[in-house]
Amino acid sequence: MGYYVKTEDNVKIYVEDINPSGDKTILFIHGWPANHNLFEYQLDELPRLGYRCIAMDIRGFGKSDKPYDGYNYNTLADDVRCVVNTFKLKNFILAGHSVGGAISIKYMSRHKGYGVSKLALFGAAAPSVTRRPDFPAGVSKEDITSLVDETYADRPKMLKRFSDMFFFQNISDAFSEWFFHLGLEASGWATAKVAEAFRDDNLLADVKKIEVPTLILHGIHDKVCLFPLAIALKQGIKNSKLVPFENSGHGLFWEEKDKFNSELVKFIECSDI
Repeated sequence: MGYYVKTEDNVKIYVEDINPSGDKTILFIHGWPANHNLFEYQLDELPRLGYRCIAMDIRGFGKSDKPYDGYNYNTLADDVRCVVNTFKLKNFILAGHSVGGAISIKYMSRHKGYGVSKLALFGAAAPSVTRRPDFPAGVSKEDITSLVDETYADRPKMLKRFSDMFFFQNISDAFSEWFFHLGLEASGWATAKVAEAFRDDNLLADVKKIEVPTLILHGIHDKVCLFPLAIALKQGIKNSKLVPFENSGHGLFWEEKDKFNSELVKFIECSDI
């Protein structure tokens, strides 16, 4: 069932609550430039296994409102807190892909992990997507700036190019078209401003504040968030486990969906990692 959660006077966030009577709850935060439907192959499977799945569209994307501002990690994490409060979530698993992983990390730091029992990060855009003097992993700042510039100049062309980077395995024309339309549902300004956020923000200090058990799933062929980011997360989060996906790029939740779903379920059910 779909709901709208008010986070500010002029902003409502769209949320799907699937199998609300489920035994354990996972809150999914999608990556750039898509929406909650990116997790279709988890939202199909996990409720059948008895889990409650809550999936939100971050502001500016999918069915959520599209204000002109508020696309920094602090505000996006505050939006997550509003969803948590509205649904009165406790002891839930917070799960984020790409930028959704970065937002999840900021939530853990800024809101002291309120309500979260475990954290799952998939191809996370953290600790830093771009290379820095204190963080040599990542891509060049110019690479992300080109995505921003292309978004303002020809967003459909940018989305097509990004789709080519997103997956390691071959995808069908129909699947490519589906993925393309997920990106078109966002506003242009939100697409550009969130790209600027993951270009410029640094979560190295936030990562060190995570205390809950954390699962890190990452494709070794990821061209968006390079695999060394996952290694840095493993080193920075005390109680964490890294599972490499040998046949995946950034779209590991689809490219190796059986392994992905299995690893996630094992993490949900285990008492330690």
